[in-house]
Amino acid sequence: MIDALRRALEARGPLLERLEAEGTDIVRLLHGATEGAPGLAIDRYGPILLLQTWRDPLPAAFPEAAAAAVREALGLDLVPVWNHRGEGGGPPWTAWQDGPIPADPIGHEGGLRFDVTPRHRGKDPLLFVDLRAARRVIRQRASGDLLNCFAYTCGVGVVARAGGARSVLNVDFARSALDVGRRNAALNGFDDDGFVTLEQDFFPAVRQLAGLRVSGRGARRRYKRLAARTFDAVVLDPPRWARSPFGAVDVVRDYASLLKPALLATRPGGWALVTNHMPSVDRDEWLGAVRRCAEKAGRPCQQIDVLEPDGDVPSPDGRPPLKVALLQL
Repeated sequence: MIDALRRALEARGPLLERLEAEGTDIVRLLHGATEGAPGLAIDRYGPILLLQTWRDPLPAAFPEAAAAAVREALGLDLVPVWNHRGEGGGPPWTAWQDGPIPADPIGHEGGLRFDVTPRHRGKDPLLFVDLRAARRVIRQRASGDLLNCFAYTCGVGVVARAGGARSVLNVDFARSALDVGRRNAALNGFDDDGFVTLEQDFFPAVRQLAGLRVSGRGARRRYKRLAARTFDAVVLDPPRWARSPFGAVDVVRDYASLLKPALLATRPGGWALVTNHMPSVDRDEWLGAVRRCAEKAGRPCQQIDVLEPDGDVPSPDGRPPLKVALLQL
């Protein structure tokens, strides 16, 4: 695995130079699925070297050996942290010995500052490296009002405000994630009335914004009442699968139930950025379904552009598991 890491570091030389020039130190250094170490990913998050495993645990000496390989290749002295996400892994992270994790570690993307604390209530990192290329495009295009669905820690909301969005509404059901999102906004000076977080399930929130009826078993539950409105741009970045009293998030069988209200909350002539994280979904079939749903919703796509992840998340066949499409409506 160390040899795979060394090869990956050598291959990333030009990319790392470009990312450093744009003020980015959050980067995948080894994408094991396609670089000779299945079940392992190694990322730099500012001062942290985050190792994640999904299959077998690592040998006890490997995190320090990986940090030494990075130090030798890049001249960086990073603190190794290992998160095993297979059986027996996860919070409260009592099984693994870490280096001296700095208090309140900060990483950077495009010169913006983000909380990159490696140990928190969830298993996922606080910012996903594979969505960087999409965040870059959002920052370039942002203006007016933007709706950020499944906002998680509000990385999209932060880059949108940095790009010139007048306001961003970040919607997510997880209070802990939105707490980090507000911290990210404050780190970059965006903790004002233009950066709003809404702790609510996607379905009641976005269906109301779209002018649709709230349905499902949760329709009789208490939820924040919202007036219908449209946004200049909407970002829809759902997880692969989730269930709530208001409906199931299922990006394989029922993407339209997510896409339709998101598009209806987008003004005619606006744009939407949508994603699908499921590897088994064929990209062309998904794009066809997206186009048909937009037409049925009365928000036909004038143009669809496919966005590819940066080269630190390589795909051997040119069809990465993460599918991202920019829709001009």
